[in-house]
Amino acid sequence: MSLREKLNVVAIDAASHAAPLSTADSHGSGSSEAYMALKGRLHLKLLEKFDLASLDTLAPEALRQEIATMVGRLVQDEQAAVNDLERRTLIRDIQHEMLGFGPIELLMADPTVSDILVNRYDQIYVERRGRLELTPVSFTDEKHLLRIIDKIVSLVGRRIDESSPMVDARLPDGSRVNAVIPPVALDGPMMSVRRFAHIPLKMNNLVEDMKSLTPAMASVLEGLAKAKVNMIISGGTGAGKTTLLNILSGYIPESERVVTIEDAAELQMQQPHVVRLETRPANIEGRGEITQRALVRNALRMRPDRIVIGEVRGAEAVDMLQAMNTGHEGSLTTIHANTPRDALSRLENMIGMANLNLPHRAARQQIASAITVVIQGLRMTDGKRKITSIQEITGMEGDVVTMQEIFAFRQTGVGPEGQVEGYFHATGVRPKFTERLHAFGISLPDAIFDPAKRYQ
Repeated sequence: MSLREKLNVVAIDAASHAAPLSTADSHGSGSSEAYMALKGRLHLKLLEKFDLASLDTLAPEALRQEIATMVGRLVQDEQAAVNDLERRTLIRDIQHEMLGFGPIELLMADPTVSDILVNRYDQIYVERRGRLELTPVSFTDEKHLLRIIDKIVSLVGRRIDESSPMVDARLPDGSRVNAVIPPVALDGPMMSVRRFAHIPLKMNNLVEDMKSLTPAMASVLEGLAKAKVNMIISGGTGAGKTTLLNILSGYIPESERVVTIEDAAELQMQQPHVVRLETRPANIEGRGEITQRALVRNALRMRPDRIVIGEVRGAEAVDMLQAMNTGHEGSLTTIHANTPRDALSRLENMIGMANLNLPHRAARQQIASAITVVIQGLRMTDGKRKITSIQEITGMEGDVVTMQEIFAFRQTGVGPEGQVEGYFHATGVRPKFTERLHAFGISLPDAIFDPAKRYQ
């Protein structure tokens, strides 16, 4: 189907699902049937007059201005009873349909929105400051939502249909998109967008603005990243694992070559020498799949100083641990787990997925020798993210991987407005990795590990 045909279908469907505009409806909300009818008719007429070749030749701002001018003329030709606010809304919505992602374009422009969750075409939630809110935004119908999903996934060369009803993709700004359609989705197409800030967060933002950790914890993590210590960031969904990974990567020296490996590219590396790799799903014939394990193996041949894996979730754990054990120090990754101990158990299970028939003790030895620090993140009940534990792996005792906690967050209660109350503190243990930090010229004062100090 050509570009003109696709855009014509959008406009025709929008027009056919609504009633004609009446004077009584002209001052109604932008989501009324009359408004949708007018927008559909104007969109269809615009496509008949518009030279689609200009979509590729005009600058974005010039194109938006051209669309605004032509919509204004079409409103006059329609002699529709609309006020200035409704006219501006019409222009904006048609611009979003032609150049953006339709109704969610407004939500994408809102810097306070971190997640956009489309449960149905007429039910869209957003997350602001860790809390979910229902929005008045909606799509015209399921077909409209499905077209926007198809537009998003086609940007990165992926597809979604009945034979492949689930897909991961990304938007041009780096936001991650997951979409599911029938027959898997029972209530119609659904989509979730995990957004990332255009200006990457810094450690100061986590310390001063979000109170996610203390200055002492931040200085230790900065030293670990600079000293090429292998770290794994653990936590649940929405705990801020990728955000912390991005921040820690900012401490990697610019002289080092970094290779990133992800399922759907979302890391915002800040070094000039970065090679980005992304997995590829199988095609319609079930061929051509490129897994994370294959990418990790290939990365070892690319002369990396560090390997950063967006999230380890399968057999690639074996190759990742071997890389960490064979000279690729300072590598980083994230893992879904509720506690640092659970993170190690999950890694051991992933090693089993590689069908190497390794004894449990050998697998645990690989983990203990490869990883030095486990950082645990948690999204609290009030929506705030906290680094609840930083633990050091010290070795093996028998068949057990030994760990010692360096910093922790202790919750003491819940405030009258539902806010979590608690404090950060050091456990008093002086970690073994301080020797490595000292070898890299990084000195940490003893007061950092004083258990008597507490931080809110």
